[in-house]
Amino acid sequence: MTIRVLLADDQALLRSAFRVLVDSEPDMEVVGEASDGAEAVRLAKEQQADVVLMDIRMPGTDGLAATRMISADPDLADVRVVILTTFEVDDYVVQSLRAGASGFLGKGSEPEELLNAIRIAAGGQALLSPAATTGLIARFLATDDPADGDSDRARGERLDSLTVREREVLVQVAGGHSNDEIAERLEVSPLTVKTHVNRAMAKLGARDRAQLVVTAYESGLVRPRVE
Repeated sequence: MTIRVLLADDQALLRSAFRVLVDSEPDMEVVGEASDGAEAVRLAKEQQADVVLMDIRMPGTDGLAATRMISADPDLADVRVVILTTFEVDDYVVQSLRAGASGFLGKGSEPEELLNAIRIAAGGQALLSPAATTGLIARFLATDDPADGDSDRARGERLDSLTVREREVLVQVAGGHSNDEIAERLEVSPLTVKTHVNRAMAKLGARDRAQLVVTAYESGLVRPRVE
């Protein structure tokens, strides 16, 4: 199956470079280009995109707002957003994950990293670039001043619906471990891990593993490691 990719960036030169790279792969194709967030949302629906490579800073509707709009639209439930950012320590990164992005990648990443990011996102997995580790996300969440305490309490209460094993798996997911690694750590099969992950996502209303990571830290189930 060919992965349908939408490019959203206000710099035409970058979009052209990304198009050449993506279209060179036999398993993916660029189905549209957007110069702002509003256009990205419209084209994601019109072109039935699988993955949107979304710049954060764009004129008009920015990438963060566009990501929220895509995540909130039931017709775009299968669309995955990968945020492309110049600064991987930007606090917009965490806001993007909260808004529903499947992950993020620095614009300075190698071509193979970008192509791999598209495939990972299309497969429903979370993408965290090597420089943007779960520890980085944890630090942002730890220093962020929650605007809505009620929402944070609600997140914690939702964890009550998880089984003991699902909580154990969630902790491992928040640590950035793959299903195979979690299976080895918990001495179960990868299929069992996948089942627990899917059930946790359903109970917590998470779109993908990236959302599970954020929820694990926001709810207090996992605490940032002190360096």
